[in-house]
Amino acid sequence: MTEEIIIAGFGGQGVLSMGKIMAYAGVLQDMEVSWMPSYGPEMRGGTANVIVILSTERISSPIIRRFDTGIILNQQSLDKFEGSIKPGGVLVYDGNGISRHPVRNDISIYRIDATEEAARLNSPKTFNMIILGGFLEIKPVLSVENVVNGLKKSLPERHHRLIPENAKALQRGGEMMREVLRIREQDK
Repeated sequence: MTEEIIIAGFGGQGVLSMGKIMAYAGVLQDMEVSWMPSYGPEMRGGTANVIVILSTERISSPIIRRFDTGIILNQQSLDKFEGSIKPGGVLVYDGNGISRHPVRNDISIYRIDATEEAARLNSPKTFNMIILGGFLEIKPVLSVENVVNGLKKSLPERHHRLIPENAKALQRGGEMMREVLRIREQDK
């Protein structure tokens, strides 16, 4: 099993953190892992993306241009990476600020309104964990337990008090995606 993922959005949305947490979780699951961040000099407010490869086999190259999954958090990233997802792949995106929605019909597209949910929960910094929880509901390549342990590894100890809130956000993202899947099943 190999999962090649691009996560992209604005700096400050937790793009790089989400990738780092996934990489730690993959290591905890005895996977081969590659984590390759890319961001502009602006960091906060500029675009940022990270490529995460999780595999049960050796990873031949961390540099890839086509992805099994795209986790997209803003319009610029959608414009840039929608075409980079392999046919049959998955695109998960947050609907906030998206003016042109994905149009491909050869991939599975899932919208999760994580920004709105994080605001409703009065917890805007958990936005990325809501998205990640939704993704893991579709593609359970990592266990939620290992993602929470990945949070412990990636967050400085002074922020460990935020781990329960982030764990709840992961669960909430999964619940939201189950609802999306239920509605899709009803519409068939």
